[in-house]
Amino acid sequence: MDNAGWIDKFIRHLDFERRLSPETSKNYRRDLLALRKFRDYSGIDSWRGMDSEHFRAFSASCYRKGLSARSIQRRLSACRSFFRYLIREKHIARNPVTDVSAPKGKKRLPDNLDADRMARLLDISGDGPLVARDRAILELLYSSGLRLSELTGLNQGDVDMHDATVRVTGKGNKDRIIPVGKKALAALRLWQTARSTMASTEEPALFVSNRGSRISKRSVQARVAHWARRQGIDANVYPHLFRHSFATHLLESSHDLRAVQELLGHANISTTQVYTHLDFQHLAQIYDQTHPRARKKDRS
Repeated sequence: MDNAGWIDKFIRHLDFERRLSPETSKNYRRDLLALRKFRDYSGIDSWRGMDSEHFRAFSASCYRKGLSARSIQRRLSACRSFFRYLIREKHIARNPVTDVSAPKGKKRLPDNLDADRMARLLDISGDGPLVARDRAILELLYSSGLRLSELTGLNQGDVDMHDATVRVTGKGNKDRIIPVGKKALAALRLWQTARSTMASTEEPALFVSNRGSRISKRSVQARVAHWARRQGIDANVYPHLFRHSFATHLLESSHDLRAVQELLGHANISTTQVYTHLDFQHLAQIYDQTHPRARKKDRS
């Protein structure tokens, strides 16, 4: 089988066995065609002839062409999957990409809106079910720091208006319960009243589109951008920005990193540390000032 044939066969495997989306398969094909071009340019006549040094050279060539570290990581991930498939098909004996890593990219600190601009964004005027829904969405995103998928996945029973909490299912299907602020509760009450005019009878979703079914992530993104323009916010506003802002503002007020970690649903505190713009020097200062075993004794 020729080189293109193995790639085509692998893509069919992705489509029909693994049932990946057409867009994902398209990305795999593009990355593997880049690898084949590199292989042919290097004078290697078969997939069997590639070793780990070839893939390190491939990674370096991608870097020289200006690809980001994340893009190179994606390319190498596609190569690993492809070579695992070739092993399964008994075309090769080992995976030469296993120990090859991409160059590390710079960690980009997340954006956030300051408290004044967030307040202006949330000060939505107007009536009608769409406005009530959008106001509740924006307030809940900021009040509870939800991920977009968590918000769109909410059902009506997930919000406890009496206890002022929301139950969400996060990454790894892990549930957590998060407080809901009073302004978000007020917005949710108004939306619950208006929801019956939009939702189909048996739809469990908390937030629905104007067609009466569960609102999509894309629709929430569009509505967030719409209100940012309407409210004159001079920044690129997207749903995850509310989560960044929630974490930043909460940490600035509380200085309780562990509590913020729990609210965000992070498995690793280092993820929270990046989210909230802390550095380890600041963490050390908090530790020295507050931990019973770290505080210096008074010299009295």
